Amino acid sequence: MIRGMKALSVRQPWAWLILDAGKDIENRNWQPANPALRFRGSCLIHASLTRDPTQQELCDRVKRISGLDLPPEDSLPQGGIVGQVDVTEVVYSSASPWFTGPCGLVLTNPRRLDFRPCRGRLGFFDPF
Repeated sequence: MIRGMKALSVRQPWAWLILDAGKDIENRNWQPANPALRFRGSCLIHASLTRDPTQQELCDRVKRISGLDLPPEDSLPQGGIVGQVDVTEVVYSSASPWFTGPCGLVLTNPRRLDFRPCRGRLGFFDPF
């Protein structure tokens, strides 16, 4: 089910890492009072049009954590829905190598979906 689901915009290559490389935490710097921190359940992953500006540092970190090389930047879809995950909890510390804080959405059951273009927004949003 896609219609009626919330989406979360994530920059590439983080969206790819969530869906294909076992990234189990999505870090956010949201304030504790942010209502989005109460969200639990399935949500869509939106690949943002904006890429992570720290690409080389990011590549080195990913290699250290997972042993994986990132795919070429131009091969990663942007500007639309690319997958779905379940948000099971919010943590403020974690043993996951992906956690950098200050808070993290714990992600489970990642699954890739066919690309569907749509505009992203901050926080959880209605994509369609």
